[in-house]
Amino acid sequence: MNEEFESGVSWTPARRNWKLTLAYDGTDYHGWQIQPGQPTIQGELQAALGRVTGESPLPQGSGRTDAGVHALGQVASFALDAAIPATSLRRALNRTLPAAIRVLEAEAAPEGFHARHSAIAKTYEYRVFPEKGGGGETLCPPFLVRYVYAYPWPLSLERMNEAARHFVGTHDFLSFAATDPDAASRERSGGEDEEGAPGATAIRTVFASGWEERRGEQGTPEAGTLFVYRVRGNGFLHHMVRNLVGTMLDVGRGYYEPEVIPGMIRARARAAAGPTAPARGLFLHSVEYAD
Repeated sequence: MNEEFESGVSWTPARRNWKLTLAYDGTDYHGWQIQPGQPTIQGELQAALGRVTGESPLPQGSGRTDAGVHALGQVASFALDAAIPATSLRRALNRTLPAAIRVLEAEAAPEGFHARHSAIAKTYEYRVFPEKGGGGETLCPPFLVRYVYAYPWPLSLERMNEAARHFVGTHDFLSFAATDPDAASRERSGGEDEEGAPGATAIRTVFASGWEERRGEQGTPEAGTLFVYRVRGNGFLHHMVRNLVGTMLDVGRGYYEPEVIPGMIRARARAAAGPTAPARGLFLHSVEYAD
């Protein structure tokens, strides 16, 4: 038993629901969901709970982030019998988890709270380091390589924002899904997509979609310019954000015009849209709940 709980903590049969907010570097992990023989975020968290409390509930995440995807605000829920203070749980988990996974907050949750099913909105960020621009070639700093897409062609932020606006609203995003969600739903009972929104269709609502330029200070690991895409919606299909980004990058370098985006959406065919951007630039930024 962890030293945190050898004294001063009572153990009762009262079951308590928990909500954790996590940040992690997904580079060395095969995504959120447990996979046999592979390191995953869910697997590490379950093992840490076992070491700390003697219980091993399977934490439910707000979304099943893919291999190599990072999180600034992933949410997980589970139930424990242990009567343990929230601050002690957070501290003890951070002592035993790998350094690439941090528990930012631990709190008791209402009965019935579920990290995925209770979510009403999620925000993702995708970070691009443009290695070529009007001022000539620039190189991505080695400190950033694991967390950005170092893009080798000049990009127009204005054109990418024109394209991004077309995604706002309720659409059938089948052209930007890795697989047919209807077919996937027939293969597994839940019918849920990889990143958490329930349902067997590709219809999703995007509340906000846009790019911004961020500049880091010279002499720091963040030196240089980043183009950051932020999208907020009620749910996202498998690879949807990365497919949106890959398409907009093609618009940004002049391969497509921004006006072709509505036609891509209407096509409902993956081949109609652009390529899939690499996982390393994607971050689950935050998850929202009704309360």
